[in-house]
Amino acid sequence: MRRLLSGNEAIALGAYHAGVSVATAYPGTPSTEILENLARLPGPYVEWSANEKVAMEVGLGASYGGVRALVSMKHVGLNVAADPFFAASVTGVRGGLVVVSCDDPGMHSSQGEQDNRHFARFAKIPMLEPSDSQEAYDLMSIAFQLSEEFDTPVMVRSTTRISHCKGVVEIGEAASWQPKRPRFIRDLDKFVMVPSNARKRRPLMEERVATLARWADNFPKNEVIIQNTRLGVIASGAAYQYAREVFKKASFLKLVATYPLPKQLIADFSRQVETLVVVEELDPFMEEQIRAMGLEVKGKEFVPPIGELTIDTLEDSAHRVGLLKNVRRALSRKETQVELPVRPPVLCAGCPHIATSFVLRRLGFYRHLNPLEANEGGKLPSGLRQGGIIATSDIGCYTLAVYPPLLALDTCACMGASIGQALGLEKAGVANKIVAVIGDSTFVHSGITGLVDMVYNQSAGTVVILDNDTTGMTGHQGHPGTGISPRGEKLTKVDLEYLCRGLGVRDVNVVNAFDIAQIEHTLRRCVESEETSVIIARGPCPLKERPTSRPFSIDADRCDGCATCLRLGCPALLREGDKATIDKGRCVGDACGICLQVCPREAIVRAEKEIA
Repeated sequence: MRRLLSGNEAIALGAYHAGVSVATAYPGTPSTEILENLARLPGPYVEWSANEKVAMEVGLGASYGGVRALVSMKHVGLNVAADPFFAASVTGVRGGLVVVSCDDPGMHSSQGEQDNRHFARFAKIPMLEPSDSQEAYDLMSIAFQLSEEFDTPVMVRSTTRISHCKGVVEIGEAASWQPKRPRFIRDLDKFVMVPSNARKRRPLMEERVATLARWADNFPKNEVIIQNTRLGVIASGAAYQYAREVFKKASFLKLVATYPLPKQLIADFSRQVETLVVVEELDPFMEEQIRAMGLEVKGKEFVPPIGELTIDTLEDSAHRVGLLKNVRRALSRKETQVELPVRPPVLCAGCPHIATSFVLRRLGFYRHLNPLEANEGGKLPSGLRQGGIIATSDIGCYTLAVYPPLLALDTCACMGASIGQALGLEKAGVANKIVAVIGDSTFVHSGITGLVDMVYNQSAGTVVILDNDTTGMTGHQGHPGTGISPRGEKLTKVDLEYLCRGLGVRDVNVVNAFDIAQIEHTLRRCVESEETSVIIARGPCPLKERPTSRPFSIDADRCDGCATCLRLGCPALLREGDKATIDKGRCVGDACGICLQVCPREAIVRAEKEIA
């Protein structure tokens, strides 16, 4: 049976047919669809975990219980999960434990770029890299078998192109879900890592790597393709596909097991070609190891170490260093595709975060400007307003409020960092009032401990939780604060107000996310307080819930072109000539109503007909 599957769909189905019993994840592009697709299949337990660390711990526990477990996350998620990830390498497993890490070269939807192949080497565990959807499907069964045979977690590394591109996948007719029977066998030497036991496990990890290297030399998915022997290319993953397009006549060593490297196989391949090159995205991970073997190899002299690799980039570089001569250039993407219009990064029309961002902008660090000044020529404002509030922000769609015209935020580093950063600024003695801004999903992910730290260390800071009752940025997944499972079932909902009070915050406030006056009044009071305070600004995401309402329009006779409404950055509000206008196709009307509150001329009015 054949199916057209993306890499993420293939990973999910491959794990299912391999008998996975427990699957955990925290959503994050490009990995999100793995758990979403598993949740559509009957049988396995699936959960959106509070964060990647918890996901890894749940998966590890399931493995100890003798069943197969899958843990998936985006590349930066593995940073969060690093502690149990490394611990799993030390204890080993019982049922197979596969960790899927999805890298994002080019940072299409990430705050940073990193090559997670280093994690596998660092943790001394095997790593497999699919180069298409078929391999993504096939490797899941192999990865679970490898995990159980060598008593180790196995890392499967995907990248954005592998995760999201579709290909035809051959699936066995008899494939079905056949899980292992759970059974925990008490083994203190293996599962209790007191120092005396950990010291016994350490040599086993080195022996495991050496054994796995010999296994990789004979792994049939590591494929040698001999054509013209003047040039030999070693590649893996998406880079292999790009290299095949550019070096059509070369010989190839396609590696699927990329840690530990199959050194004997590489050495044998190198003796069959005149020039050896490594094509890999991001870091010279394989190149450095091959060079350490004493082999002469080219790599980062022509393959960029930054950003997503493309066929055009690779071909240009190969011409530059003389690896390609007199070869007709492939049609570039720019020559074959119509350029799409540029879409400015803005919050959605009807977004509940707009009002809070507008208030932060009004009270904030940046000096006030003429509303048109920030947009002219794309120039950002210079100068800071003395005494203004500093807003530390977090990872989520609300981070888009950093762009003009809102310019509401001052920092953004990683998941959960906004609260700790606010405390750090406060304890550094910065004179300004400081507000930490964080989404509901991110607060549950890793903001709770920051708030605990604020309470314990007697902070006078304010935390604003932007609660839209979903994980908005990655596609409306549930989290403990929503009480919705990956299968759409209602579960126990963690109450954020009670949670904050339970952590010791006495000043907890819930405000209507669309009520500017209420938000501003509460925020002004909280920042003047001498104790830790929390404001939960609650309102639904308009992409998740679009209630029936009447859109607004502009009364041209009243509008004097002051452009105050345009400061909201709502994409439904536009300038037409010297006056504002409203795109009724985008406006969610009185389900939002933020613009109605800021117009000094009362020129925004409700339309007669409802929209659904």
